[in-house]
Amino acid sequence: MNTVVATILLVVFVVLVVLAVVRSVRIIPQATAGIVERFGRYHRTLNAGLNVVTPFVDRLRPLIDLREQVVSFPPQPVITRDNLVVGIDTVIYFQVTDPKAATYEVSNYITAVEQLTVTTLRNVVGGMDLEHVLTSRDQINTELRKELDEATGKWGIRVGRVELKAIEPPSSIQDSMEKQMRADRDKRAAILSAEGNKQSAILNAEGERQAAVLKARGESEATVLRAEAEAKAQAARARGQAEAITTVFRAIHEGNPDQRLLAYQYMQMLPQIAQGDANKVWIVPSEIGKALEGIGGLVSSIGGQSAAAAPASPAQPAQPAAPVPPPRPMPEPPAPPALSGAGPQLDPPLSRHASLEGWLAGRGGPVDDGAIGNREGGPVPGAGHAGTSPFDDDPSLV
Repeated sequence: MNTVVATILLVVFVVLVVLAVVRSVRIIPQATAGIVERFGRYHRTLNAGLNVVTPFVDRLRPLIDLREQVVSFPPQPVITRDNLVVGIDTVIYFQVTDPKAATYEVSNYITAVEQLTVTTLRNVVGGMDLEHVLTSRDQINTELRKELDEATGKWGIRVGRVELKAIEPPSSIQDSMEKQMRADRDKRAAILSAEGNKQSAILNAEGERQAAVLKARGESEATVLRAEAEAKAQAARARGQAEAITTVFRAIHEGNPDQRLLAYQYMQMLPQIAQGDANKVWIVPSEIGKALEGIGGLVSSIGGQSAAAAPASPAQPAQPAAPVPPPRPMPEPPAPPALSGAGPQLDPPLSRHASLEGWLAGRGGPVDDGAIGNREGGPVPGAGHAGTSPFDDDPSLV
């Protein structure tokens, strides 16, 4: 009996010892802290690691997370200065720096931070209009963080950042804003399109102006070049004609032609003078008779020289040369054909015309061109003042 009681007592003692050891040893995880109360009062703060407390005397409160926490609050209705209700979502980044203050200064620091954020947000946004709220998120965030940090400092909490996640104005305001935005975008698009058209028109005008200037400049230069080329060509032709005339003139004077050669050349040029269907009047120089006499003398001299130069026949003795007959007069030209049409009046031949014969003799006076058939009389231009040479009246023979 005594043995059984002793065994039971020993077992109870061992259990009590094990329970005391278990209650006295506490392991705190990293980035957490524990508050120890002794007899209901704050005793100490347990840090991370192995800690020993007095069993059945000390009590450990729930561990407090010392890491930075992120808390997102639901949308809160906020009235702006222009009496518009907007819903604002906020995100708070905070961290517990003093576990004792976070435990004893506020009952629930998360709820306290949420309510403090709502009230501070309404105070800040209530002094702004909607446009300012939509465009001043950084300013709102800075003011909220400053107010929350000052209010939560005594709670052992440090607010790191405050962000406005969303700002939702009423649906009617959203429609108006969309219309305004669309109108503004259309306005800017129209302005950009007009500026593009303007720049395009300016560039096109500049291009056309430059093209016209270049074209006019090219035409001007081409005209100048053509004029210079034509001037050079005319100068070259004039120089060539001058050299040709000078060469002919020098050749004529160096050859020293006699009267007979000039008369022969003049007779060769008479057919060219008479050419042309519109020629109705012949201008006969006053010394044409002397020219004809020179031609006759030339022909007789040529005949005499040919007879004198002919050798005698070997079978017959040489005989004295016959005297050279005097030059035969030039045969009279045939009478011109009668005019078409019936009538007794016919033009007399040119050789029988008394006035023409007198003009040929050098006496001048009026000449009747009856041989031509138009029956128009009058003085012959240049008659009575011909030069000493029969070629002075014809520049082509000089």
